[in-house]
Amino acid sequence: MILQHKNNTIKIKGGVLDLEKKCVMGILNLTPDSFYDGGRLSNMSSILTKVEQMLNDGAAIIDVGGYSSRPKAIEISIEEELNRVIPVIKEIKRIFPEAILSVDTFRASVAEKAIGEGADMINDIGAGVIDPALPHLISKSNIPYIIMHMQGIPDNMQENPSYQNVVKDVLQFFSNRINYLHQIGIKDIIIDPGFGFGKRQNHNYELLNKLSLFETLNHPIMVGLSRKSMIYNVLQTQPDNALNGTTALNTLAILNGASILRVHDVKEAVEAIKLVDLYLNPNKQ
Repeated sequence: MILQHKNNTIKIKGGVLDLEKKCVMGILNLTPDSFYDGGRLSNMSSILTKVEQMLNDGAAIIDVGGYSSRPKAIEISIEEELNRVIPVIKEIKRIFPEAILSVDTFRASVAEKAIGEGADMINDIGAGVIDPALPHLISKSNIPYIIMHMQGIPDNMQENPSYQNVVKDVLQFFSNRINYLHQIGIKDIIIDPGFGFGKRQNHNYELLNKLSLFETLNHPIMVGLSRKSMIYNVLQTQPDNALNGTTALNTLAILNGASILRVHDVKEAVEAIKLVDLYLNPNKQ
């Protein structure tokens, strides 16, 4: 593997998003069964209020998801996923046209309709492995592509995750996927190590500890640590009480090379980025 300076810009919405400054992706879950906020957004009014709040709090990207990927989540049909996300994409694009909109899906058919309605990027927990048609759609659409590492699928990923060396294994996975995606013409790639996706607690913390090694892949790094079991199990609490732990780990992630924080709580993540930026650049005006 060749050590390179990480490319921290992506082309999006006809311009460039500079991730050297770090940014926050706000989670918009449209599912009834997500581990933390499932079912809280029950109508279009509450959804749009949430989007407005996240944008006002400093979210650079809104990530819309209609398929819960928590362990043992109920599988839903493509039609149901479309029914959840497409009307919301249309309304967000109508009311907040300047917002950068990501869609969290591993299905090419859902991504295609979402892109047709104005989605600016796709966040794929399957990295094009679950649905091999999705990378080809991304290549044709010429939009940024977030690929995540997951061992197994949501239904079985936490049954018995094991690795020879979790950091090396995940690095090798990304190296292979990035090479393939480059071959089919995808340039704007963001990598997500997939905390909690087919990993034991020690795997998660080892990945976080060695996160800076992923900069050798020369693509921006996104982390999704928000209120996950790797936090609340250690603290012997529940997701509702895991915000402080989330901020602590997000701070470590930024220091170790993360460019995007994917979070439920935008304001707190933006504040963490501001403070870390001043810590790293104390003479910054």
